[in-house]
Amino acid sequence: MPKSSVSLKSKLPKVGTTIFTVMSKLAAEEGAVNLSQGFPDFDSPPHLIELVNAALRSGENQYAPMAGLLALRERIAEKTEKLYGAAYDPEREITITAGATQAIFTALLASLQENDEVIIFSPAYDCYEPAVDLVGAKAVFVPLKAPEFKINWEEVKKVINGKTRMIIINSPHNPTGTTLSQQDLKELEHITQGSDIMILSDEVYEHMVFDGHRHESLARNKSLAERSFIISSFGKTYHSTGWKVGYCLAPAELMKEFRKTHQYNVFAVNRPIQKAYADYLVYEDAYLGLNDFYQEKRDHFLKMIEGSRFGFVPTKSTYFQMLSYDKVSDEADTDFAVRLTKEKKIASIPISVFYNRDVDPKMLRFCFAKQNGTLEQAAEILHSI
Repeated sequence: MPKSSVSLKSKLPKVGTTIFTVMSKLAAEEGAVNLSQGFPDFDSPPHLIELVNAALRSGENQYAPMAGLLALRERIAEKTEKLYGAAYDPEREITITAGATQAIFTALLASLQENDEVIIFSPAYDCYEPAVDLVGAKAVFVPLKAPEFKINWEEVKKVINGKTRMIIINSPHNPTGTTLSQQDLKELEHITQGSDIMILSDEVYEHMVFDGHRHESLARNKSLAERSFIISSFGKTYHSTGWKVGYCLAPAELMKEFRKTHQYNVFAVNRPIQKAYADYLVYEDAYLGLNDFYQEKRDHFLKMIEGSRFGFVPTKSTYFQMLSYDKVSDEADTDFAVRLTKEKKIASIPISVFYNRDVDPKMLRFCFAKQNGTLEQAAEILHSI
């Protein structure tokens, strides 16, 4: 292929290949135990796979409706009302998306104008800021301070002004594993009341909350739900991240604009997968049992690394555990993560990449959505460091 003769000005000049791609590629090249990117190393439920096969064989192979199969949207509405007491109209207020990241991008593209300001809490999942930048809006960061990583609502109040158009919430939070409390929702309600500030609530880990606590979805709060795009993912819930199907809940007025954009950047999402999810959602235990399933994996992993030189506070949610290495090395976390992958054959994600500024708390993020054998192998390596 010849070198391009066209000069292209980048819309994302600060962005390179994501750290998740980099570390997973490095893990594969080095034959390392991969606890970096957030995906399970075990398969989806066998019955769910059977349902996909059945959908393929029964002719569910052409375009799905733009908003998604109605049967799936109806199941999502039923589930949301049972869990959070919120009634969403499956016809007008629920849209199926090609994963949660697409839903996030579509919500931002549909609702923001140039020079609007969007509040993001850092460390933050890496897709938020680039999406805001592409829209022409401005990201305004409020830091979450270690080790609690709780939102300081007084700091939020200080950065709100006439240009503030959206606040992005992520609970359960990636990478820290913190969760919003009922008091947090009350604070957010108070801050946004009487304003035109929208909320984007990324809740893809909603079924992974531990130690008897519950997920405080924004859908639980009527005042917040009325101004919110709430986004979730089937991939995280059903160990099927490669299928890339998620969904967005929003009031009809917001969803109308969301769909205007959705129909042109995706239009329709994988139909047989949607049909299978619609049929599988009737098995409530499959998602209600996920909290205990992943808490057992968290506890197993942490018990095995006790006595190592890595420090930790047990994560409260998600399937990620942050480990402190300040007693192991003074290296930058990016350098240390690469060295561990190459020399010790274990891959993780450095926490500094989730910040918008130069912050290095000497912590790495490890994914424990793995078979016990994988976790045991990882623990053995960590003990050797």
